[in-house]
Amino acid sequence: MAHPPAPLLFTIGTLIFSPGIDRLMREGRLDPLPYFQRHTRGDWGDVSDAQWQANNAALQSAARLESAYVVRRELSLCIVTEADRSATHIALASEH
Repeated sequence: MAHPPAPLLFTIGTLIFSPGIDRLMREGRLDPLPYFQRHTRGDWGDVSDAQWQANNAALQSAARLESAYVVRRELSLCIVTEADRSATHIALASEH
C-alpha cells in the first residue's frame, strides 16, 4: 500500500524556474521535482548548519527559506521561497 505524500510545511506560491533550469528541463537533463519536494518538506539540502537553523526558524517567523542541492559535481541548484510565500524560485547555483 502506498503512503500518502508528506504534507507541505509551508505555502509555495507561484513556482518560477530560472532560464537555466528551464533549459535543462527542456533538454531532459534535469528533473528539479525531487529537490523541490525535499525543500517543501524541510530537507534544506547542502546548506550550512546556520542556514538550516535559520530555515527552521523561518517556518515559524515567515522569513525567506533557502535550500541548496548538489545534483552532481558540476551542477547545483538553489530553491528560494519568498518570506511572504508568494513565490518559490528554482535556479542554478550559477544563476543565484
